[in-house]
Amino acid sequence: MRHNLRHLRVFLAVAETTSVTRAAEAVRLSQPAVTQALARLETAFGTPLFFRRQHGLYLNPAGEIVRLRVSRALALLDPALTSIAPRLTLTATAAQIEALIAVCDEENFTLAARRLGLAQPTVHRAVAQLGKEAGQPLFERNAYGTVPTRLSQALAQAARLAFSELTQAEAELADARAETAGTIVIGAMPLSRSQILPSAIVKLQQERSTQTIRVTEGPYAELLAGLRRGDIDFLIGALRLPAPIDDIEQRLLFHDTAAIVARPDHPVFQRPTLKLQDLAQYPWVVSAPSTPIRKHFDRLFNEHRLLPKQLVQSGSLILMREILSQTDYLGFASGGQVSAELARGLLKRVDFDLTETQRPIGLTIRRGWLPTPVQRRLIQIIENLE
Repeated sequence: MRHNLRHLRVFLAVAETTSVTRAAEAVRLSQPAVTQALARLETAFGTPLFFRRQHGLYLNPAGEIVRLRVSRALALLDPALTSIAPRLTLTATAAQIEALIAVCDEENFTLAARRLGLAQPTVHRAVAQLGKEAGQPLFERNAYGTVPTRLSQALAQAARLAFSELTQAEAELADARAETAGTIVIGAMPLSRSQILPSAIVKLQQERSTQTIRVTEGPYAELLAGLRRGDIDFLIGALRLPAPIDDIEQRLLFHDTAAIVARPDHPVFQRPTLKLQDLAQYPWVVSAPSTPIRKHFDRLFNEHRLLPKQLVQSGSLILMREILSQTDYLGFASGGQVSAELARGLLKRVDFDLTETQRPIGLTIRRGWLPTPVQRRLIQIIENLE
């Protein structure tokens, strides 16, 4: 839902002064305009935000939720607007900023318009208005497309997170009304999809049967980018040490050790003893080179210059399991990721010491992120899983 930025500022002024008259003076609007702004904002959020008393307007519980989220949103947005031009805090609209975000992402006005469902001239005009107010170009043209300036990129990033705060406000208000509280978006790395998330999601939905959860998969770099944009609420899986960037926090859940697995009747189980040289003779299914578990695999063999020559690279546990079930391939995976296959007898662990492959598994969140109650409950469930 798009919110009128001017209305949000009016709301904060009323919340601070408890008076339409004093708020009107603070934001330089007429009293009827302030009253109208509050009415539209309450309609947009779907609930009254104030107790209306004889001596003033006082925030009700819903208003307190909105006040906190709007304050956080503008604290993110306003410094980025001011860095371009101080006047933008008064003149920039949500529609203009959404257009800027889309052009920053797509680096093309036509693609940005298509993403927003608008005509290309509409998007171009919105960005041009921002640039006119700023007194400087917000994008540059080169051979590859329309490239945002550094200040535009900073504004787009701040605005994504600010709009995410407003979405959080809507989710918290819905939760307070016992309605579906938005969608929890989880960036899931391979181990979490097999071992952690199924149990956590089932438990949460036993408590909140209407809660929508979306699990997003992909390479770590893509998930991290989605987290930092505010598109993903938190990541779960292997932690990176050290953290790749300082605007995230990592919370350890437990340590996981790699496992070598094969089909139960694989000839490797006929050997009385196993050396690394023996394992190097087999073909392998392994994950992509950029993943932590693959780095352990490469290190294990590279130290002895025995890296197997025949590899299938995939992050799909299903693909690994099916290849292993039909061939003499061995698989190298997270012990937690293959725990269900081992428990069901679909795969069998090869007895080989891999204690040096231990790695941290945990949650990754944005620094300063404030979860909604239902997001906080899901994280609590995850942290308390045995």
